[in-house]
Order: sequence, then structure tokens, then C-alpha cells
Amino acid sequence: MNKDQMLSRRRALLAGAVALAAAGQTGLFTVEPTVIRDAPRKPAPAPGAPAETGAAGPPARRPVKASTYRLQPLTGYSPPRRAPLRTPVRRAPILRLSGIGRRMVLTFDDGPDPRYTPGILSTLRKHDVRAMFFVCGGMAADNKDLLRRMVDDGHVIGNHTWSHPLLTSLSRSGVRDEMDRTSDLIEDTVGERPLWFRAPYGAWNRAAFQLGAELGMEPLAWTVDTLDWTTPGTGTIVTRVIDGAGPGVVVLSHDAGGDRSQSVAALRSYLPDLLDEGYRITVPQRRRV
Repeated sequence: MNKDQMLSRRRALLAGAVALAAAGQTGLFTVEPTVIRDAPRKPAPAPGAPAETGAAGPPARRPVKASTYRLQPLTGYSPPRRAPLRTPVRRAPILRLSGIGRRMVLTFDDGPDPRYTPGILSTLRKHDVRAMFFVCGGMAADNKDLLRRMVDDGHVIGNHTWSHPLLTSLSRSGVRDEMDRTSDLIEDTVGERPLWFRAPYGAWNRAAFQLGAELGMEPLAWTVDTLDWTTPGTGTIVTRVIDGAGPGVVVLSHDAGGDRSQSVAALRSYLPDLLDEGYRITVPQRRRV
């Protein structure tokens, strides 16, 4: 190849390079620029200065560090917030439920007892109604299967202390221990802490109200006391429930703490009578927020 031929070839290559650069500027094709992570930043142009251009196209975008997008929330999204349950500190327990129409609440204390609680649960299931069971931790610890059965059947489990003491005779720390241990056991067994509390013997004091509220529980007493713990006879228990029936009434019975066979038999008698009279046996609703 002579000198003239070499010169002509160089001119042709140069013309082709110019044509490719022009094509790149007009957008006929694009080339993704290579990003050099460690390259030093160029200073920003002074105001009014012409923008720097080149054959390689627009300046490369800097990559986003992983920490940048992992720590930034998505636009328009925020995780849901759960407000803590705030239970008011009452000065007296709830005696009856208002605003629930022709409904009543049946409650059973001191259990669970494998001799009597299953019979009560079977009667409630037969009539498809729900009740409340205020359990003692000491009894529940040995009968966790009955706690699970209560929850499976839709009943509400309440806190009735661990050993059924007279709370007014205990120190504040003693009251807390009785209540807290029972709530812990219930949560460990059925997955949720109780939202209701009942003082043994109906003996309430300021510490019981305050500590119950701190543990997220409302104090529930009763409207009708069957006095079934005195074993007055099945017929007497039935009469007391029927005579005391009314909207919002809370009935107190027992499924443990002694011979409760009369309580089991009485429930089988008065429950269908209450339903025939148009009462709906229900449980109070409280939801964690």
C-alpha cells in the first residue's frame, strides 16, 4: 500500500468516526456509559456556563447505595401503628352491661375443675351460647386443656387471681403477683392475656383497680349472685337466675371450689328457659387496639 492509499484510508476512517458521533447526538442509537465507582467527582459548572457535551452521550448516573433505599420508606406508605390498650382506672367494678338489649351474661368462677367444668362447657355448646370463666391460676395450671377448650368454643377467660386470696389483706406487690402470674399463664396457654378481672369474694380495693388497669383488664362484678357455693339446691339456683333475669344482667355461678354438681344441673335447666324467654346469652366485647 503506497502513501496516497494510506492517506485515503485514514480519511475514510475519520469520516466514519465523525458520522458515528453525529448519529449518537441525534439519538439514532445509545450506548450505556460505563460507571467508574471510584472516579473523582467533577465540580459543578458555574452558573451561566455552557453544559459540557461529548460524543459519549449524557453524563453517567451515579449508582444508589444499598443503604440509601433500604433505610428510606416508600413514598406514600407508613406501617400501621398500634396504640397501646388504655384501660381506665375505675373506682367501682362493673355490675351490669348497658346498651346490649335483651341479653345476659353468664359467668363462672374459681375453675377450671375437671369434675364440673366439662359439664358446663357441654351444656353451653349444646345451646350454642358463650359465657365467661374467671379462672384461678393455680387451678388453670393443672387443667390447661380446659382453658383451650374454652377458647375453642368462643368463651371469654377472665383473671380471678392465682390462689383466690382476700386482696384487701395483701400488699400492693402481693396483689400484682396474684394477678400477673395468672395473666401470664393464660397468655402462655391460649395466646392472649385476659381483658377482664374479678376480685375473689368481691373484695375490691384501690390497688386491685389500679393494677388491673395497668395489666389491661376491666373489673367485672355481677348483678345476680346464685349463691351456689352454699349448695342451696338445684331448684333454688334455677329460681334465682330466672327471677333475676333482665337486660344486661351478669349472673355469678361457680364451676370449682367445692361440690358444684348443683351448679351444673341448674345450668341445664335455666339456660333453655332463658332462651325460650327471648334472652340472648352473650359475652362482653373488648378489642385490643
